[in-house]
Amino acid sequence: MAKLQQSSYVLCLAFSVAVNLYLIFNLYGHGAGGLWELSWSRRAAEEAEHVAAVPCSGHGRAYLDGLVLDDGKQPGCECNSCFGGSDCSQFLTDCESNADSGDPYFLEPFWMEHASESAILVAGWHRMGYSFSDKSYISQELERLIRKVHDIAGNAVTQGRFIVIGAGSTHLINAAVQALSSSSTDNFNSSSSSPASIVVTIPYYALYETQTEYFQSVNYKFEGDGSLLNLSSGRVIEFVTAPNNPDGKLNKANCQGPNSAAIYDRVYYWPHFTPIPTPANDDVMVFSISKLTGHAGTRLGWAVIKDEAVYQRMLQHTLISNLGISRDAQLRAMKLLNVVVEGGGKEIFEFGYTTMRKRWEKLKNTLSMSNRFSLQKDEPLFCTFFQKRRGPSPAYAWVKCEREEDVDCYKVLQEEANVYGRRGSVFGAEDRYVRLALIRSQDDFDILLHRLNQLVSKEDDSQPQTHINNVTTHEFLRRKSHVSC
Repeated sequence: MAKLQQSSYVLCLAFSVAVNLYLIFNLYGHGAGGLWELSWSRRAAEEAEHVAAVPCSGHGRAYLDGLVLDDGKQPGCECNSCFGGSDCSQFLTDCESNADSGDPYFLEPFWMEHASESAILVAGWHRMGYSFSDKSYISQELERLIRKVHDIAGNAVTQGRFIVIGAGSTHLINAAVQALSSSSTDNFNSSSSSPASIVVTIPYYALYETQTEYFQSVNYKFEGDGSLLNLSSGRVIEFVTAPNNPDGKLNKANCQGPNSAAIYDRVYYWPHFTPIPTPANDDVMVFSISKLTGHAGTRLGWAVIKDEAVYQRMLQHTLISNLGISRDAQLRAMKLLNVVVEGGGKEIFEFGYTTMRKRWEKLKNTLSMSNRFSLQKDEPLFCTFFQKRRGPSPAYAWVKCEREEDVDCYKVLQEEANVYGRRGSVFGAEDRYVRLALIRSQDDFDILLHRLNQLVSKEDDSQPQTHINNVTTHEFLRRKSHVSC
């Protein structure tokens, strides 16, 4: 009898708990805006998951804003280089190996592994105004995360510095030039009314010249390689890229003195690409989300600035030219940086470094067998982030054609290997050099490496060839895919 009574008590208690949970669910889950159950966001979430699940044979992607098939419902695939067909399953045997553009797809697998943490879904009425509630144009949380990620990576001093954001580093580069070349600037101890000389060190990122000449300001003029000029008088603004695009060197300013200022382009100064020997502490430093997380299309960058007057002029430039930066871009950047800082940045930096280092070692091994082509030297340094001495893992290979007759290295690779890089003359150097991008998709890198293997193997016909050099690129990729599965 006692046991029966005890069982009744247990049943009553279980029933009571169940009823209370049901009432709580109905009260808060449905009656208070759907805290427990998706409502208006369900359709958007389902659309995003549906598109992301399209496989594209592993050689492409479908996007919410991308192609739509003839039925108007099924999302279409956008294929990687050398692949085609509705599902990207067709290999294009005569395709060009794209080693030109710097799209950082190498980080795509990382974000696929962190899909839930990095996804965003917002209401149609999200941030419809021009500014935030405090009348500013930068999210305070985004600025906090920017400072935190620099503190974690140990690549820049941000304490006591000002931060301005722009539509990618390209926007901020011009903002910095405008700010530093202003006749009212205190950065120069010169009363000269002549335009400031914009100088670089060869090889240099072509946008510095293109952008400077495009805006045709009376305040500045592009003068090229500063080492070839007499800069003893007049104002000088030097672009310093560290690591350098295209050769990965940790450049330093060459122009010193009261009439000189430097803009440090440090978009590649992350543990993915280079050892971090010390936090950068320059007057003007430019970074971007593009090379940190790989999201080049988000178009968001930031500058870390010492001088408040320079900061105010750069901020004014971004507001006049763009009325602030997209709230949607800031939200996405904030979401991505939240993932980056989790676990002290260890996951993304180790993934990025491992991926790029493997690619660099494979490329070095291939070209080390060649007497016709050479690579830039890589010098190991102590990295404060990884707490060890390590070599670089550069975003680009700066290849030189060593034969006297190979005066146009771009043409050599194009005609003999169907590889398309970027000419040395684009960077102010000889065309005996060519830049090859290593940060694109795994498909792009595999095809590039295979084509270079084939080209190098032809240097000495008597040299025994490995089996990989006797198969077509299509067969090589098919076998590679089979093994990786």
